[in-house]
Amino acid sequence: MASDLTNILKSELSNTIEQLLSKKATIKDIVKIDTSSETIETSVLVIAKLEFKNIMSTWNFIIPTLTGVKFEYLMLGGMGDLKEALDDETSDAIKEIISNVCGSMATSINAQGFDDLGKVKTEVVDVSIVDFEKLKALANIYKIVLDLDGEAILVFVSFDDIIKPYISSITGESVVATDTNHAKAQAPSVHSGTHGVSVSNELSSLLDEHSITNLKLLFDIKLRLSVRLGTKVLLLKDILRWDVGEIIELEQMVNEPLDILVNGVKVGEGEAVVVEGKFGLKVKYIGDEKNKLKKIGLV
Repeated sequence: MASDLTNILKSELSNTIEQLLSKKATIKDIVKIDTSSETIETSVLVIAKLEFKNIMSTWNFIIPTLTGVKFEYLMLGGMGDLKEALDDETSDAIKEIISNVCGSMATSINAQGFDDLGKVKTEVVDVSIVDFEKLKALANIYKIVLDLDGEAILVFVSFDDIIKPYISSITGESVVATDTNHAKAQAPSVHSGTHGVSVSNELSSLLDEHSITNLKLLFDIKLRLSVRLGTKVLLLKDILRWDVGEIIELEQMVNEPLDILVNGVKVGEGEAVVVEGKFGLKVKYIGDEKNKLKKIGLV
């Protein structure tokens, strides 16, 4: 099964909108639409290119009029009146939002280190205001129902066929390898006691063959991941005075990154995010492979 980017798309879309518009944003549903029975009002069409290791994909973000003018209104701090139609200023505001969404997605994807997809570069290549007749020509259009502080907002995204196996939670499709080269290009390494070809290649540049063989025996060992909010040195007598409701002031500033620990050893830094109602961690920095292996005592 290929890597699934669905959760990254959902979390970065909702998180970015929430940060830029200062409104709580939650994705409620994603469904495919049939343009023969469902219409989309005049929209801002933002075309983004995603360049992965072996594939290039085009994503069309479709922001209908009601959503577009609402987004621009909130980006401007809710000043003035809502517009009734899209214009160039609205297009610029939507472009800014989608550019931020794509940038955040790239950061999250690259931090994950997907074997089959590798690193990704994103770029917004075109922004225009289009009517339904042009939108009908797009394939694989999905309607995203976004809850914006209790108000239902619609956003549409059209995906090309090549990326559909990598958003399988949305499309229900998976990679089918028809030949060896195709499998290498699109399918991830199989985890069955080893990390597969791509990880072996990475390790080959770090360790000798004997060390790699020994290290593979450890791949299924479970390690405890934890996130450190902050630290503080305290006297025992002060701790003994604690009672329910006590507030302990940590040395960590609120805008500083959180420490990522593996088995109690710091291996990187990140920031707290919310993923489908649960706390998550977006990796902002991680040590290289050699240093990570050394830190957790495996080499």
